[in-house]
Amino acid sequence: MSKSIFTREYGVFRELLRDLRTERGFTQSQLSETVRVPQSFVSKYETGERRLDVIELRIVCDALGITLTAFVKKLEARLPKSNEGGLP
Repeated sequence: MSKSIFTREYGVFRELLRDLRTERGFTQSQLSETVRVPQSFVSKYETGERRLDVIELRIVCDALGITLTAFVKKLEARLPKSNEGGLP
């Protein structure tokens, strides 16, 4: 199983995070202040230098005003359907 942050699917994940941040009117700095992390933390997960774990994702979603469940639904809508049944 690949843990690459450079898969197409992870790119979609990062794009959704960036889109939600900008839709909510946050700069990276403003979001980082809200979640109490350095601005570089936000930059690194948006550019793919760093992965978010599920707890970190939940905190970011909360700051963006979206539940983790709603985020996953939006992500699923953007991801292509996989017929392979395996992990990348």
